[in-house]
Amino acid sequence: MNRKNFLKTIGGGTLAMTLAPNLLLAENFNLLKSASEYHLTILHTNDQHSRIEPFDASYTRNPNQGGFARRAALIQKFRDEQSNILLLDSGDTFQGTPYFNFFGGELEFKLMSMMGYDASTMGNHDFDNGLEGFKKVLPNAKFPFLCSNYEFTDTILEGATKPCKIFNKNGIKVGIFGVGIQLEGLVGKKSYGETKYLDPIETAQHYADLLKKEKKCDLVICLSHIGFDYRDSPNKVSDKILASKTDNIDLILGGHTHTFLKEPQSFANKGGKNVLVNQVGWAGLLLGKVDFYFDKDKKVKNISWDNQVIDDTILV
Repeated sequence: MNRKNFLKTIGGGTLAMTLAPNLLLAENFNLLKSASEYHLTILHTNDQHSRIEPFDASYTRNPNQGGFARRAALIQKFRDEQSNILLLDSGDTFQGTPYFNFFGGELEFKLMSMMGYDASTMGNHDFDNGLEGFKKVLPNAKFPFLCSNYEFTDTILEGATKPCKIFNKNGIKVGIFGVGIQLEGLVGKKSYGETKYLDPIETAQHYADLLKKEKKCDLVICLSHIGFDYRDSPNKVSDKILASKTDNIDLILGGHTHTFLKEPQSFANKGGKNVLVNQVGWAGLLLGKVDFYFDKDKKVKNISWDNQVIDDTILV
């Protein structure tokens, strides 16, 4: 991972503009902020995998990195600087440390609630204790799970999740929905029971149209747990394919493949407009940060980003 903090920006009235990132000087960034009528910060995580504590200093790959307490301190720092924030997660909160084995996800949900998460979607490992295990700890999550292409009709999770939700953030209307990976062949049948898997492309298009056209959202975000890319299986549904085969989605926040992106990637949707896709690896080593700046008509004017490394330089 690159520890340098880069700030990139795109110019233009809408996300349809061609991405042309440029390193901004601090004074230019301040001008950008002051010239915008509305400012919304998106903070996001994915594939936390029950990594409550930082990796040990002796760990070979990510020594002394991560940790829920450090992330909470960093999130609070941003909240102190900017009140208009959405905090989101793209699934696989569960599985990976003894904390999950002992507490079944209760601790993860409690800590995420304390951090003020606004929404999450479900990943395949969130089924590891079955539908019963997920339902048991769900009351500890003081935020909704948005699952558009998992149909829980006639299961114990019926009505426990939502397909989408609209947030009004200081006048900016943000529509969010979530799509998950196919469970068959990845998760034991006993764990997901009668959960029905719906095509993520068709489902995403349906909710993107609903949120953008019918509900008139200024920004549409997809929380995805289908994976960023599959080089060995190029036709397998991924965030890159989702971006290219749909429209009316502005931002895809991904998970599942544990992909460390230094910065969001841009892909042309089926209408030729650009869609941003971001993913921040796994285990809470990074906190994704994307800032949207809107004009007085609530059209996207500029976007900046700065994925944050979480390590011992963060004061708790």
